[in-house]
This record gives sequence, C-alpha cells and structure tokens, in this order.
Amino acid sequence: MVWSLSFDPLIPLWALSAGLVVALLLSVITGFLGIRGWMLRSLTMALLLFALANPAIEREDREPLSSVVALVVDKSQSQRLADRQETTEQAAKELQNRIEELDGFDLRILEARNSGTGNGTEVFRTLSNGLADVPPERVGGVVIISDGQIHDIPDNAKALGFDAPVHGLITGTSDERDRRIVLEKAPRFGLVDSEQTVSLTVIDQGQGTGPGDNVRLIVKRDGNVISERIVRTGEKVEVPVAIAHGGDNIFEFEANPLADELTTLNNRAVVTIDGIRENLRVLLVSGSPHAGERTWRNLLKSDASVDLVHFTILRPPEKQDGTPINQLSLIAFPTRELFSVKIDEFDLIIFDRYVRRGVLPMLYFDNIARYVRDGGAVLLAGGPDYAEGGSLYRTPLAPILPARPTGTILEQPFHATLANLGERHPVTRGLPGAEQDPPAWSRWFRAVDTEIDAGHTLMSGPSDTPLLVLNREGEGRVAMLLSDHVWLWARGFEGGGPHVPLLRRLAHWLMQEPDLEEEALNVSLRGPELVVERQTLGESVNEVTVSSPTGDSTTIAMTEQDPGLWRGGVPVEETGLYSITDGERNALIHVGPQNPREYTDVLSTTDVLNPISEATGGTARRLRDVGGDLELPRVVSMHNSAGYAGNGWIGLKATEASVLNGVDRYPLMIGLLGLALLLGALSLTWYREGR
Repeated sequence: MVWSLSFDPLIPLWALSAGLVVALLLSVITGFLGIRGWMLRSLTMALLLFALANPAIEREDREPLSSVVALVVDKSQSQRLADRQETTEQAAKELQNRIEELDGFDLRILEARNSGTGNGTEVFRTLSNGLADVPPERVGGVVIISDGQIHDIPDNAKALGFDAPVHGLITGTSDERDRRIVLEKAPRFGLVDSEQTVSLTVIDQGQGTGPGDNVRLIVKRDGNVISERIVRTGEKVEVPVAIAHGGDNIFEFEANPLADELTTLNNRAVVTIDGIRENLRVLLVSGSPHAGERTWRNLLKSDASVDLVHFTILRPPEKQDGTPINQLSLIAFPTRELFSVKIDEFDLIIFDRYVRRGVLPMLYFDNIARYVRDGGAVLLAGGPDYAEGGSLYRTPLAPILPARPTGTILEQPFHATLANLGERHPVTRGLPGAEQDPPAWSRWFRAVDTEIDAGHTLMSGPSDTPLLVLNREGEGRVAMLLSDHVWLWARGFEGGGPHVPLLRRLAHWLMQEPDLEEEALNVSLRGPELVVERQTLGESVNEVTVSSPTGDSTTIAMTEQDPGLWRGGVPVEETGLYSITDGERNALIHVGPQNPREYTDVLSTTDVLNPISEATGGTARRLRDVGGDLELPRVVSMHNSAGYAGNGWIGLKATEASVLNGVDRYPLMIGLLGLALLLGALSLTWYREGR
C-alpha cells in the first residue's frame, strides 16, 4: 500500500502560477506596510490557490513482482571438449535447484548454441532474446555456465540494458593445452590445373608449450592425401595446392596431435577452392552442308564458356570434279595440327554428318580413339552419312562407337521419346514436354537404324530404335545422336522442342560436368539444412550417414523426388567439415567460414568474462580446480549493493518491481472540507477587519 499527494489543477497551470505570484506580492506589500490582518488575508489567498490546485491523497494498491534470473547454459561445440559437458550439466541442475529455493525469484534457463554463421559462441545474443519480454527493472541477475570463450560480450555494462550482476561459472581447468591451425590467407577461386597457395600457421597454446617445435603437416584434397611436410610451430607456412577439377576442391590441412592436448578438432583446417575451367575448347567438324549445321554452331557460340573451332566441308561427296583436296576451301583444313599435335587441347570433338572423303587419314582416327580413351570426348551427330559406305563406323573409331549401323535409313515421321533409362539419366531427366504421351515436342522425319553394342540408350526413335546413345570408353566418353533432324526443334517446327537443354546437357556430360554424373552423391547447404542428393540409374538407394565435425553421426532416409533423383536433409548446428557416405560413395562439405571463431581458441578462461562481471558487481570463477571436484558457489538474495559476490557465494538482486492493481484518490479541497476551510478563513478575515 503506497500513499502519496497529487495535484490536478482546476485552471491552467499558467493562470495558477500567475495567481501565486500576485498573492505573494500582495502578502509582501501588506506585510511591509503593516496593514492590519495581512496574515489572515495571505492565509485566505493561499487556501484559495491550494483549492484551485485540486490536491488529493492517492493510495496505490501494488502487488510485488518476482525478480527474473537468467541461467545461460553454453552448449556450443567447444563445450563438448574434455569433461566440460558433464560439468555443465551437473552445475546447471544444481544451480537450478538453489535458485528455485529462493523466494521472490523467477528462473529462466537459456541455451546458447552455435548459429552456424561462424560468429562463434553468442551467449549475450541468447540472453537478450531470452529477456526481451522482461522489463529491465525486473532483472535480478545472470549466471553463465561456459568455458569462457564467448564472442559477443558487450563493450560496457550499460549495453546490457539492465542493472543486475552477471556471474560467469567457467568449465575446464587451468592446465589445458592445445594445438591449432590458423589460416592466414586462402584463395576462393582457381583455374583448373593451376596451382594456388594457402598460407597457414601452426600454433601451440597452454601449459608447457611454445613456438619452434617440428610438426608434420598432412595435406588432403577431397579426402585423399596429396602431400606431407614438416613445419615449425609459430611460423607462417605457404603450401602450394593444385586445382584438380571444376567445382569445389576441398583441401584439408592436418597437423600431428600435441601430447595431452584438449582436442584435435582444430588441428585441421579446411579450405574450399572453387575450380574454374578456362573456356572449354570444342572442335566442330561439319561433314556435309545441311539445315541443322547452324543449330550446333548457334548453341555452342551462345555459351560464353566455350571456345569453338568450326570447320565445314563445303561439298557433298557426290560432287566429284577432280578438284584437289587442298583447293576445296579458302583456308586449308589443318588436319595434322588439329588431330595430331593439338588434339589433347580440346575438351570435345563433334562430328556433324561427317563422311569419309580422304580429308582425314586413317591414322588420325586412331589418334581420336586414343584421345577418347585417355579422357577426351566425342559426339557423333549422324544422318544418312552414318549408314552409308563413308560411315565413321568404317574407321578405327569403330571400337569406341556404341551403335553399329545396319545400313537402313528410317524415313518416317516419329516423336523422339525417352527410354526407360532416359527418364532417370540426368542428361534427359525432366526434359520439358517429356511427361506427355506423345511428348509435347515436334516430330522428326529421319533416323539411322543401328544395333547397340555398348552404352545406354536414353532416347528412342521409330519402332523403339536407338536415337540417343551414351557410352564410357576408358577415361573418356562417347555420345551418338542418330538423327540429323534436331534442327526442327530449333526452328520451331510444330512448336519446336527442348533442343537447348538436351544438347547443352549432352555436351557438358561429355565434358564430365560433375552435376550430370549418372551415379553421384552430392551435398549442399540450403539455409540451416544440409541437403543430400543421390543420382542413380538404379531403382533404389542406400541410407546416407552424415558425420559432423565433432564425430556425431546421423542417418538420413532418402526419398525419391524424380526418377533417378533421391533427396534427404538434416539440420546442422556445428561449424566445420561434414562427411557424407552411402556405403559406396563419399562426399565432403564445409559449413561456415574456413577459419571459424569457435575453434580459434578453445582453452577455458575467466579473462574474457571478468571485465563485464566486475562492472556489474558479479564474478567470473572456475567450477573445478586442476584435479579437484566440482565446487558450486552458494546463491544468496540481496538488495541493492555495490558487489554481489564473495568467497564461496554469488548474489542475486531482489528488485522492487511491482504491478499496480488500482489507485484510490481522496480530494482535499473539493467538497465540505474545502468549503469549510475557505469560509473559515474568510470569516476570520472579516472578523479581524471589524475590530
């Protein structure tokens, strides 16, 4: 119950102030002149002004509120080291019991976890969010259980937004030691087949450590060891690494463990370098002029990542007039340079309706076959040329070609359709219009009849004859499109068809684009979730196991999203390198920054929390000495004080916050009491004047 005096003037404040000034002047003047009854006149004016001020006595009905105490439990990755997690759980449970036994306190338990952004342990962000609905005057204190490695401590106590003690109870012991790798400089991109340099330093910290020790450094790329070297701790080292392929090249740098060190997790640093190919070099040889020649040229020229070399043989083979070969074009066809000297510089060779006519000697076809087996790629887009006597099948290329011509040319309208395998293959899966029957694309009118000796048939022509065949040969790849009418799609005949996605995927599959592999395990990070995709030509896939940076394993059941594409996901909270396997294939992905703050320094310490604790009257102390038992401080309730901690105890602030249930107001000068006082004063004044 709170009593107070309040005023609610009946006239404007300026008028009341003016009246007060006039009354004071009259009182001073009459008093100075000694006029009879001046004191009664002053009393009457004072009572009148007091009545106009409308005074009242107020009684507030207040209910006291409990003080809110936040117990922040650090559950970041570094808290899992040694016995910190066990210590944290024991301390949190016991502190919860002790605080709940105190009268007038409301306990809130908050858990601080890694956000996955690489910002480290954000305890005070968790605290701010957890107390967002609590008025500052109700906060009675904060107790933080952590290893002391906190990365968002405010600059000063005012930034906390409340006036209450902050106590830090530190897990871990003072005799800890650790070895870690610090990345100094790491590139983000690099050309494929180029060499990049990563700068790093191996640092030893803690009891009995110092710079200058020899350490073995192991370098891995995509999980495979590529080099080893001896380095000295405390010295900056530059390590050259080769970019082996396009896409993510994941390099791991691992230092040998330090004896009795706290953890080996930060003995390893991960660098992801995006391999960028220089412009892909494609050789297009058009064997005879036809309407579809420009389709290939336009497609390849529209891709900024492709350098196209295009040669066209301008005369069909039936036009023989004795003109020497070296005079058939203004620019001589550089056969030796292209197919012998520089053949390995091309990523893809395309033969578009090529017919043997003596331009290329048989020796060069041997070179092309060798080029494919060594990792090159050949695409044969054939028409009648492949079925006739000048067919490329009647060259040394025959052993690497998966489709053998029967000599028959099928000339009839038909819709190209996806074969059963084509519905699951990444080159043809999901082509626009393929979901309808017949497909929602235009007809073709010619195909070459063949028999399949190897490879996979992805598309079928008339009477289910092979139309698109893919095959692997040695380290390289071969594709055959057994019709020369794909240009009808490009020209928009009968609405056209998906020639761009089909031909582009086909070309990039031949050039071994990782996203188009038939059997692949891919992983990506989408927001807070790790998404695993399994591409396969099979009917089912195995479960996938995800191993976190700290060694925890999670099994993911995969769900089929599209034919041949299975997907699963798992939320991630840790920063570092994740390993994914389905028992047959492995994949790696690094989550967060390459040099995460969480593992920058993992030694427990009171130094980080000490400044903010001392500024608020709290304390930062260890929960366990070296080789000692857990020692929890007593928790006591205190009112306003300069310090809230002492030997063996910590204090919480009992606030005076309350909630107002109601107010009773009793006016003093309105009503009979006010009228009686005024009339009494006037009567005394008249009485005095009458004497």
